[in-house]
Amino acid sequence: MTAPDSKAFARKLWDVLGERRAAEPQLMDHDAFVQVVAEYLIEDGAIEELEPCYYRVTSGREHMEVAGYSISADCEQLELATVNLEYHGGTAQPSKGRRYLRRAARFLERCREGLHHDLEPASPAYDMAERIHSAWNGLQKARILLFTDGRQSLSAPEPVVIGGLTVVHEIWDITRLERLFTSGVRASDLDIDLSMQDPPVTCLAAPPSPDGYQCLLALIPGRLLAELYERHGLRLLQRNVRAFLQTRNKVNKRINETVRSRPGRFLAFNNGISVTTRHAELVQGEDGTQRIIRLSDLQIVNGGQTTASLHHAWRRDGADLTGILVPAKITVVDGDRLEELVPDISRYANSQNVIREADFEAGTGFHVQLEQLSRTIWAPAADGGEQQRWYYERVRGQFEVDVVREGTPARRRVFKNQNRRFGKTDAAKYDMAFLRRPHTVSLGAEKCFQAWTKSIVREFDGEPDATFFKDLVAKAILFTDVRKAIWGLGLGGYLQQSTAYVVSLLAEQAAPSLEAIWRGQTVPADLLGLAVALADPVRHVLTNAPGSANVTEWCKKDACWEAVRVIRV
Repeated sequence: MTAPDSKAFARKLWDVLGERRAAEPQLMDHDAFVQVVAEYLIEDGAIEELEPCYYRVTSGREHMEVAGYSISADCEQLELATVNLEYHGGTAQPSKGRRYLRRAARFLERCREGLHHDLEPASPAYDMAERIHSAWNGLQKARILLFTDGRQSLSAPEPVVIGGLTVVHEIWDITRLERLFTSGVRASDLDIDLSMQDPPVTCLAAPPSPDGYQCLLALIPGRLLAELYERHGLRLLQRNVRAFLQTRNKVNKRINETVRSRPGRFLAFNNGISVTTRHAELVQGEDGTQRIIRLSDLQIVNGGQTTASLHHAWRRDGADLTGILVPAKITVVDGDRLEELVPDISRYANSQNVIREADFEAGTGFHVQLEQLSRTIWAPAADGGEQQRWYYERVRGQFEVDVVREGTPARRRVFKNQNRRFGKTDAAKYDMAFLRRPHTVSLGAEKCFQAWTKSIVREFDGEPDATFFKDLVAKAILFTDVRKAIWGLGLGGYLQQSTAYVVSLLAEQAAPSLEAIWRGQTVPADLLGLAVALADPVRHVLTNAPGSANVTEWCKKDACWEAVRVIRV
């Protein structure tokens, strides 16, 4: 019998999908499901990005079905999602789970063979298949992710090999998704077992501090760090101030050069890493040294560049990491104080890359102020209806917590009706489109948010005020109304990119009055008419990339915006 909490969570999840589809009516259920789950997986550090893209063929000999994909920035890792939605918290059929995984694997195989040649070039499915085909020879890892709203008893099948590439499987059923959605920042802690590590990781333990922490000084084998990054990826670096900068960064190039040409000097040249852990289990060796055999909730808070560079040299360049030792300061601190201490550890630890103070703060004050404004400012009533607030969800899950606090079902319904939710990545998208950076919006939610944080939030003078918040909401209304209008034209795929480019053109050519949009809580008819007139010529430019290039990649380029901005109607 299905556990009641699984069905209750499934109902909440379907409510969220309903809200997403109401805001973006072009989305099908599987698209909305991929979007929502991906947001949590990205925040969890399990993936970098995931683009919804549904493709299904189940006739003849071809049985393929996928719902989304992503290829890492270094083109070494592929994620492919498939979705089985029909259970609403009930028991999922293992046979169907296996079927969806086989269909996704078959799709991968056909991509390698050149499936894109059989697809319509101006379609998102073509882009997906062509990108996978083009990246194939450089891929080092691939995962097929099965998302389902049922309780799945099927264990992840053994990896398969497709064209020399090992493909592993992961199953995210309703039980696992509930843990992911309700566990805060991360789905699970990284507990590292070093009991079989050879050579062992020895350490020098400092006396416990009265401030509630203890430091261990250790030398970590470079191969061990690379293998941990191979296994856990960005989840190791969730509390690090930034992601891997790739070997184009000068310091990372030097790390790579040292590993390849002068490995014996690595310890002398490298400043090491700073690590936090909730608990460290030590044993005393026969020679009297302290050995680390287990670390709970391991996080590298400073030294992500060193870790990722070692992995890059080992995996990409075939470097021998034998003999490479990395100095490590391991801070053992109770979970209650972890979030308090980590920013200061990052701030004051030695770093091999110059990091500004803003990197540590990540615009927290900016977002807190936006949150506070969103709780006190009521939008004008549209067309004589009830007033609403635009609820800024600074921390994922805030909205649901506030809904529950309302108590009775009737009050909860009123609260939902009175609050229109939007989040940080939404704010970034709306603002960047209006600031004439549609190519940045086309990078995807997380990368757009990072660019917005760097160029707008961290450079913001003071704190946002009521006018800033109202203008941001007006930009949200402009984006969403234009998107609905373009969707109604039935032009096909690339709705997100088309919307971003049309909004940027409107901002440049029509100078929309944000105050008027805020007062009316809608886009004026003449402005919306102009958006509709621009939609087809804009899409023509987007889908006719120079040299028959990939449309999705073309939309991310500044040159695409330069080609679009000359359009007149």
